[in-house]
Amino acid sequence: MQPVLAPLAECPCARTVESVGEWWSILILRDALQGITRFDEFQRSLGIAPNMLARRLRHLTESGMFERRLYQQRPPRHEYVLTAKGRDFFPVVAALVTFGNRYLAPEGEALLLAERGTARPVVPVLVDVTTSRPVTAASVTAIAGPRASAGMHHRLATLATRAAASSPNE
Repeated sequence: MQPVLAPLAECPCARTVESVGEWWSILILRDALQGITRFDEFQRSLGIAPNMLARRLRHLTESGMFERRLYQQRPPRHEYVLTAKGRDFFPVVAALVTFGNRYLAPEGEALLLAERGTARPVVPVLVDVTTSRPVTAASVTAIAGPRASAGMHHRLATLATRAAASSPNE
């Protein structure tokens, strides 16, 4: 993992990438969201080296995505159970599946998301919780939050100026 640079430290995107941006971590979370909890199951599913898997599981546990629980005394064996924070990562995985199917599967979709009860394929969209309208790059902009630093305000003002300069006049 790369350390977050000071100007990016308050950006939620940078913080998320710092926390789970390494690709093995995302695949581990993907599998956990489908019910995998044990070290050997993750290893078998992913084909990941044991030392790399141990490192990623330790990091995800320390960052609060998993809770490590003993399930066998002799020899001691642990499972990795998603916390609420880990379960809340699901929309990110769903977005990656949707993007990958749309743009990176020229031979056809190998994996779909579907309703549990009916197996009806679904295509997720991000919507605003208040209005239920789709959230897209064209419909929203980033603004400073209540805890934004002067540096964040400056960064966002610079981005807004660039966006205004590049948009056609109406």
